[in-house]
Amino acid sequence: MGRKRHSPLRTSVEDIEVVRHVPQTPQSKSSAYRLAFADEEFLTSEDLRGMRFHLEYLKVESRLRMAEIDSTVVLFGGARIPEPGKPAWAAKTELAKKNLEKNAKYYAEARRFAQLASKTSQATGYRDYVVATGGGPGVMEAGNRGAADVGAPSIGFNIVLPHEQAPNLFVTPDYSFNFHYFATRKIHFLVRAKVVAIFPGGFGTLDEFFETLTLIQTGRMERIPLLLFGSEFWGRVINLDALVEEGTISPDDVKLFRIVDTADEAWECVRMAYNLPVIAVD
Repeated sequence: MGRKRHSPLRTSVEDIEVVRHVPQTPQSKSSAYRLAFADEEFLTSEDLRGMRFHLEYLKVESRLRMAEIDSTVVLFGGARIPEPGKPAWAAKTELAKKNLEKNAKYYAEARRFAQLASKTSQATGYRDYVVATGGGPGVMEAGNRGAADVGAPSIGFNIVLPHEQAPNLFVTPDYSFNFHYFATRKIHFLVRAKVVAIFPGGFGTLDEFFETLTLIQTGRMERIPLLLFGSEFWGRVINLDALVEEGTISPDDVKLFRIVDTADEAWECVRMAYNLPVIAVD
């Protein structure tokens, strides 16, 4: 975490250790006696929610700043999409199994897209175009795996969930973050994003797509390549032309994103947007 600044004062860590060794009395055992910053009960109390939110933002921000990571390529997509040739572990019906296995091709496309991004990132000393995902299985795993394929670091923004969410083994350990608050996680997904790629997924994927789209539409976020992978999939799932017809969005709003089907097609959009060199990945 960088070089420590010298201070003549006793550190917080030292005081925590001192407190551990004081005589055990009713007074020293009381929760009132605990140091505030070492008191889990206090830190997780209702009154400290704002502070926890800030700490969750600051921990990740300070690590990424110290790593000098300036920009990211963010991949969103379904946790349930399997690797090609692997069983659809999340399928509840035969139809779902068939469709998940058909959509396994997007695992491969996400992996290749991450390879292309990471090879570009390599030329920047891994300061720009660093792959970032939600850190879990499925499309997220494919993104981190693609970066690992070419020896590049990648970020995993995990969140504590009752199921489906544990860090995949391809996230760079030093960049394997964990969140309690969805809101803080969303900030980190987009605050450095130079590219957002949306692969087939469920509610979470739709949430991230529409949030990014809304931020760009309202001018709260600069326009960046926003890529929707899978014309067949998304053609069945959403119909934004209907919103245009209803008058609830502008005809130009559907131009804020691009529908693509392959990683190479998608990366060409990114390359043209930022005037990047052609990258070869075997």
